[in-house]
Amino acid sequence: MKIVIAGAGSIGCYCGSLLAAAGHGVTLLGRARVLEPIRTQGLTVTDFSGLHHRAGAGLLNLSEDPACLDGADLIIVTVKSVATAEMAALIAIHAPLGTAVLSLQNGMENARTLRTALPDRDVRAGMVPFNVVPTDVATYHRATSGEIVIEHGPGELARHLTTPEFPVTESDRIEAVQWGKLVINLNNALNALSGLTLQNQLLDRNWRRLMADQMAEALRVLKAAGIEVASTTPLPAWMTPHILRLPTPLFSRIAARMLTIDPSARTSMAYDLLAGRPTEIESLQGEIIKLGHEHAIKTPINSRISQLIQQVPRTPLTVDQITP
Repeated sequence: MKIVIAGAGSIGCYCGSLLAAAGHGVTLLGRARVLEPIRTQGLTVTDFSGLHHRAGAGLLNLSEDPACLDGADLIIVTVKSVATAEMAALIAIHAPLGTAVLSLQNGMENARTLRTALPDRDVRAGMVPFNVVPTDVATYHRATSGEIVIEHGPGELARHLTTPEFPVTESDRIEAVQWGKLVINLNNALNALSGLTLQNQLLDRNWRRLMADQMAEALRVLKAAGIEVASTTPLPAWMTPHILRLPTPLFSRIAARMLTIDPSARTSMAYDLLAGRPTEIESLQGEIIKLGHEHAIKTPINSRISQLIQQVPRTPLTVDQITP
């Protein structure tokens, strides 16, 4: 397939490298600051299980020009939520009507935004359960586990994309899957505020209790809204807050797969906050706060965390400083 990765950031570069290794013709559409190092030294991706793959510059097409969207069989959108509408407009201008569009973005609104702007195209939502972080120039590291899930549709798209190193499955309950991911991703902001690695945060019972309280608050809102939540972890969504509150030795045994992460891993929002980049707080806590207002359910924890992230704290915060 001819695939354009629309938004060559951490997730886009990771996915693009492995899709190119599988034989697809991959173009990375992105900014010069990301593409220039790849152009000179290739693209390296690694993961927590020992994967180490380098795609030479000749294996990938690199472009800052959205005209590269012309001729694509598939466009995988990986831009931040704030840039989705702009990317949708570029796809409408440059890409043929027969081109499929797949959103591999956080939040619930991105696929809807793409569908609204591209009403005559095969637009599908997707869910990426793992995080990818830059570790060196033109080097991206997958730090957590999980498999990509995409919306079911014609053409067996998941089968065409799947490789042993890049498994993809399809679901006819993609919104429930996305909501499950969103509930888990509420911890992105907590991790960013904590200054801790994900592993150290999960091994601290005080942080886990705050994670559990935030998750329980979100689940109450989603239940009131009649929204189905499909778990993206080995545990049912409703059980996860209870497991998080357990004493650490018991939690570590029961939730061993939740701890299958690189010891140095932090969330993407933590890196965005450190770099002074816009965060996706409105696509995460913002969704819960909005639904809470609509259904008269108070959301003090999510509201407090959203407020703190938008203040861009200069130093890590403690649990007591965050708890409303």
